[in-house]
Amino acid sequence: MSKGSAGATSGTIGRTLAVSLLALLAGSCGGGDGGSGGGGSVAVSTPMPAPPPPPTPPPPPAAVFTPAAAALPKTGGTLRLGKCVNISDMLEAPNEGDWGRAFQDSDIANIKAKGFTAIRLPARFSAHAGTAPPYTIDPVFMARIRHVTDLAVANGLSVIVDMHHYLELFDDPAGHAPRFAELWRQIGAAFRDEPASVSFELINEPNTHLDASNLMATLKPALDAVRVTNPTRLVVWDGPNWAALDSMLTAPFPDDPNVVPTFHYYDPQNFAFDTAPWMNPATRTDFGTAADLADLKTVTDKIAGFIAATGRAPFAGEYGAHETKPDAARATYYATVSAAFASVGVQSCAWGYTNTFHLWRDGTGWVDHIADGIVTTTTLPPG
Repeated sequence: MSKGSAGATSGTIGRTLAVSLLALLAGSCGGGDGGSGGGGSVAVSTPMPAPPPPPTPPPPPAAVFTPAAAALPKTGGTLRLGKCVNISDMLEAPNEGDWGRAFQDSDIANIKAKGFTAIRLPARFSAHAGTAPPYTIDPVFMARIRHVTDLAVANGLSVIVDMHHYLELFDDPAGHAPRFAELWRQIGAAFRDEPASVSFELINEPNTHLDASNLMATLKPALDAVRVTNPTRLVVWDGPNWAALDSMLTAPFPDDPNVVPTFHYYDPQNFAFDTAPWMNPATRTDFGTAADLADLKTVTDKIAGFIAATGRAPFAGEYGAHETKPDAARATYYATVSAAFASVGVQSCAWGYTNTFHLWRDGTGWVDHIADGIVTTTTLPPG
C-alpha cells in the first residue's frame, strides 16, 4: 500500500466515523421516522454473515461381515471362482439380443480388467435344439457357447456353463426328462476337452412342477449323461423353489464326489427386484438397516450350519439389486452381501454384467463403486 493511498484511506475513515456518529444521534432523537429533523435518517449497511460451511459427508458404514477363508468340502466338490459375475440376459434369452445387446468379445477383457476371475454363463440350450429325438442342439449355438467359454478360459477365467430357462422342463418334468438328459449328453461331449476350470450347472432354478418330489429323478439321468464323457468334471446342483437357500438345506444330492450345491439370494425382494407386489411396501430404495443386517446374519448362520452338518461347500450362483435402485444403495448391497457370504467361506457370482442389474453400462463403463466393492473369500479352494 502507498503513502498516498494511506492518507486517502485515513481521511475516508474520518468522514465515515462522522457520518456514523450523526446517524446514531439522529436515531436517538427520533429523527429516524422522517417526520422531523429536515434531512431524514442516514442508512448504515450491515455486512451479511458468511454462509455456513457445507456439512461433512458421513463416513462409509463400518464393515459388518469380514471375509474368511474358502470353505473346503468333506463331501462333494467345490468351485474355484474368486470374484465372479453372471453374463446376464445375453445367451439365455430366447435368441441372443432379444433382451439387450449381444455378447461382445471385449466383454471378457472388461471383466478380467476389473478383477473378476470367473463368469457364470447362462445359456438357453432348450430353445436351440430339436423337439424330437435325437434332440440335436443347433451347432451354431453350441459353437457360440464354446467360443465364449474358450475366450474366458484363454483369459484365465473360470466358467460355469449353466442351462437356463428350460421352461418346458419345469412344466412337464417327466415328459422332458429324456430330452434334458440328451441335451446334456451333447454338451458333455462338446466340452469334454475343456480344462477343469470349466464346470456345468444342470438346470438353473428348478420351479413350478420340478420340485423336491421329482428333482432327483429328473436331474440324475442328465448327470449320468454328463459322466459318460466327463467323469470328474464339477457339476452344480440347484435345489427347487428357484434355488432358494431353504430348499438347498433340505434338497437331496446324488452320491457323486464332484457335485456342488448352489443357492440364489435376492432379499429383501422389494429392494433386490424392481418391485415385489407380494410385499408391503412393494418397493424400497434403501438397504442396510439393522433389520436387513439381522436377516442376512440369519442367512449366513443357516449356511454355516449346512456346511457343518453336511460337509458340503455351496456357492451363491446369483445375487443382486435391480438397476432402478439408487447406485449408492446398490453399492452397499453388493458389498455387504458378498462379504456376508465370504464370512462363512462361500464364494458368489453377482448378477449381472450388463443388460440387467447393470454392473457395466455401455457408454460409461463399470459402475465402479459397485463393482469395486464386491469381495470374495480370502483364499480359494485348490485348483
